[in-house]
Amino acid sequence: MTDKTEPTKARVFAQLRPWLPWLAAALALLAVWLAWSGWRALQEESRRTSVTLARDNAAGMVAGLLRTDVKRLQDLLADAPVQAALEAGDLPAAARAVAAGWPEAEQVELHPAELDAMYAALPAGGYGPVAVMEAALVRGEPVVSLIRVDDAPRLAIAAPVQAGEVARGVAFVRLPATRATAALDGVDVDPATYVALRQGGFTLLEKGDVSQAEAAERMAVPVAGSDLRVAASMPRTGRPPFGLEGIPLFVAVILLLLLAYLLWRVPARVRRALSPDAGAHDAAPERTLVEALSEPPAGDGTAVPATPTVVARDAPRPPPVDIDKGIFRAYDIRGIVGKTLDAGVAELIGQSVGSLMQEQDLHDIVIGRDGRLSGPDLVAGLVKGLRRAGRNVIDIGLAPTPVTYFGAYHLRTGCCISVTGSHNPPDYNGFKIVVGGGTLSGDAITDLYARIADGRLHDAPAPGEVSERDIGDDYVERIASDIQLARPLKVVVDAGNGVAGEIGPRVLEAIGAEVIPLFCEIDGTFPNHHPDPSEPHNLVDLIGTVKRFGADLGIAFDGDGDRLGVVTKDGENIFPDRLLMLFAADVLDRNPGAVIVYDVKCTGRLPGHILRHGGSPLMWKTGHSLIKAKMRETEAELAGEMSGHFFFQERWYGFDDGIYAAARLLEILALDPGDPSEALNALPGGVSTPEIKVEVADGNPHGFVERFQQQARFEGARTSTIDGLRVDWNDGWGLVRASNTTPVLVLRFDADSQEALDRILADFRAQIALVDPELKLPF
Repeated sequence: MTDKTEPTKARVFAQLRPWLPWLAAALALLAVWLAWSGWRALQEESRRTSVTLARDNAAGMVAGLLRTDVKRLQDLLADAPVQAALEAGDLPAAARAVAAGWPEAEQVELHPAELDAMYAALPAGGYGPVAVMEAALVRGEPVVSLIRVDDAPRLAIAAPVQAGEVARGVAFVRLPATRATAALDGVDVDPATYVALRQGGFTLLEKGDVSQAEAAERMAVPVAGSDLRVAASMPRTGRPPFGLEGIPLFVAVILLLLLAYLLWRVPARVRRALSPDAGAHDAAPERTLVEALSEPPAGDGTAVPATPTVVARDAPRPPPVDIDKGIFRAYDIRGIVGKTLDAGVAELIGQSVGSLMQEQDLHDIVIGRDGRLSGPDLVAGLVKGLRRAGRNVIDIGLAPTPVTYFGAYHLRTGCCISVTGSHNPPDYNGFKIVVGGGTLSGDAITDLYARIADGRLHDAPAPGEVSERDIGDDYVERIASDIQLARPLKVVVDAGNGVAGEIGPRVLEAIGAEVIPLFCEIDGTFPNHHPDPSEPHNLVDLIGTVKRFGADLGIAFDGDGDRLGVVTKDGENIFPDRLLMLFAADVLDRNPGAVIVYDVKCTGRLPGHILRHGGSPLMWKTGHSLIKAKMRETEAELAGEMSGHFFFQERWYGFDDGIYAAARLLEILALDPGDPSEALNALPGGVSTPEIKVEVADGNPHGFVERFQQQARFEGARTSTIDGLRVDWNDGWGLVRASNTTPVLVLRFDADSQEALDRILADFRAQIALVDPELKLPF
């Protein structure tokens, strides 16, 4: 038995012997890696201690400086000369007395609590001071915040003012920003770590490795008594290997090195013990692993065929196509299929866009389409024109407009076209175009027509490529990875048979909602109702379904999914300007002082609501591309339109997205343990009309608006001609503007009471009649 066993062991060992040195080397490398990881863990702990100490020291020192400034303001306000001026109601004299005692202050002002003069001076006077003073009045205590003055940061302090026990208004002091940064300047920061003084999305001062800036919020701490915070970060080494730390890790290192040594040194002795005459048994030397790897690989000799290169032939150029200049609108291209729009027109538009891309050295573009029956033909023509200009097309197929926008970011093209008629009737279609990250509007849209009319179209020597890609799962995952509901909500989703019917419910289910779909089958004929949630009669079915199923609320999307409508379980239509109040309060909670853009059709209560939550309101022209351009210009975190477009820059990409807006809405409502409908109904409101659309006899609403701006006179009101004519009174407002998508006038009215609304409607009726007595008004 022994004679047979020993040779067997020898043969087994002979087979294993070539692998033992490699195993020893692997164990040694593992030991080195564990030792390196242990050393890095010690280094990380040291850096954690260092950066935490620097962060806390900076936060404490900044807070101390700010407390000193706040106390200084309070002491000055309590001084006898200031109190005497306040008792006399002389706020300017009181401000001069405070300024005399504070020579370092750049500006000192005292205002009545109503802040009428400050509001009247907007926007020239700046939103920052108003926001700080409003916050101090609301909180009833001093507020310290950063503001921007001439694009430079300044430190602002506001505090309620009293003369004895009587409230007299609010004080405002502006100081150099160095008052806040001086503390961080004096703190030593390890160059391998990062520490920054921030407010909202603005970084006032940063030190250390700036490449870690994005991750710094995880270690941020607030600066007591202010809206500031100190953010910090350090290099991450990851989790310790195998959960080993400290002494156990280094014991494992020693054991691994010992085992590696044994595997390296013992084989020869073991071999001699097992087989003293091993040389007689080995007819040929064993191949080592190194020798085996040095030999040519075995195979059947079959070569893998190379992927054939497909060369697309350049189709002959089509005959000239007449294009109606009227389809080139203010912020997109839109026409009637078979009359002003067909595949030939789409091809020329595609080549025109491709020519613009060629000038900007942009090569790839994403194309998506809504569910209209004309979509495939228009996409085919568009792709043909883009390829003629040498551009590479990524076709994502049926996709809501925001998913197409998402594709431009996700696939890193910076360019996309959504083929959509939006909320228009089924026989309409059109193009929403993004080139180089900017949505084309105004002159840029007109230039596309001019290129076609002038023959300035680029013909590439070889056509561009075309590929297909489905990014629906990527879109759902991107939203669900950022938003998860704190508690489940039951919602009815009415897509109006638009293209959002498939992916919209998927997104809301992915974030934790229970979804009841309504008209979510994609059908370009829109058989149930028109996909426009801004029209109240299109929400009747949604309201009924919410009540029938006892849902928490109802969500409505328009035809291409970039607009949002919301109804409560008691049938209340929550207009988008009220939703914007909810979104603004949420965004400003994390980004104090942020700019919030809204269009001229939004309620007059919105700017005050934004100011009270510490934001900077900015009214602008209606139109998704115009709003996006203004957001980029002002670095706004959020924007919204009365039509239901919402634009989130915070945590998203800044384009209008009804599906994402619905997810953010549910996220906010789920955090409140109460009834979502009650929370929505509690938003500031009054009496208002929906959008009123009025046809003009000559089909030229812009001409009527120009005459109305020149001839209308409204006593005791403020007027704005940013977009049409908006007239604001203290208790309400009215608007007349020309639609940029259809040849109609758009009117809207809003007031604190029915009595005020009736008066405003009567004033507008009288002034409109002076301009056009034949115009038929539905009010």
